[in-house]
Amino acid sequence: MADVPGRFREVFFAVFEHLPRQGPGNRASAARALALCRDLPAAPEVLDLGCGVGAQTLHLAELTRGTIVAVDNHPPFIERLKRMAGAKGLSHRIRAVVGDMAALDLPPGSFDLIWSEGALYQIGIGHALAVCRPLLRAGGHLVFSEAVWRKETPPPEVKASFDLDYPAMGWTPDVVDAIQGGGFQLLGHFTLPDEAWWDDFYTPMRARVRELRPRYAHDEEALAALDQIAREPELHRAYSDYYAYEFFVTVHLKQAGWRRIMGTTEHEWTGLPQDRGRNREARGQAAMLACRRGPRHCNRGRSLR
Repeated sequence: MADVPGRFREVFFAVFEHLPRQGPGNRASAARALALCRDLPAAPEVLDLGCGVGAQTLHLAELTRGTIVAVDNHPPFIERLKRMAGAKGLSHRIRAVVGDMAALDLPPGSFDLIWSEGALYQIGIGHALAVCRPLLRAGGHLVFSEAVWRKETPPPEVKASFDLDYPAMGWTPDVVDAIQGGGFQLLGHFTLPDEAWWDDFYTPMRARVRELRPRYAHDEEALAALDQIAREPELHRAYSDYYAYEFFVTVHLKQAGWRRIMGTTEHEWTGLPQDRGRNREARGQAAMLACRRGPRHCNRGRSLR
């Protein structure tokens, strides 16, 4: 966040620290993704990367009997997750820690499931796969959501916004190619429904922005930051058919089994076949300009300090 003006950062976190979650997602989508995992232990060891305040962490605690290590680089998010886990009697199953997901100090082969919602882009999908692979046990699962394009020629405002934050953003087949070339087998993928953007993310975001306006009534710089944050839900309402969040469910392959696994998966690709090669050279280059726009700007789990 070094490139982000301090005042914007302050206002940004005044909004985002109070939201139920820091990006799109919901319990139903988490349950759907979890159901695609094969032979997951009844009480899996789980790593949640870029956890934010832990909405999906708590979902995983409800949906499994496992223990969860939740990592984020923003201490207030971690403190809030600790409080919520304690209030729900889950402190013995959820260990929330401040950390950098690009430099995890965790023993190899520790986890049955690595989970990340809207955060892996910050270090690039290729790098993220390389980071996660040794942490998984053989046959372990990596499950993540990722922003992808859905239509050609997005409006200039949308294209400029994503180019600023995530210039390497590709199409679903690009992510599938990275998965299959990175030591993982794709088990399935699906697009997050629109309610996953609104119920626990954009609707409370709009309410929080309204709540903060009186506090900053005489602060033009802060009000401009609030206006910028408030613009994102309106862009999504107008142009959400051009992009989406896709959930990917994968399984770690043993070294001897690494290969490209081609053919039809359980879910059809949402990208266009002719765009399969788009952004391959750019893949792995995540945007480091956090807090400029939208659901992925907290740099959750990635230290920029």
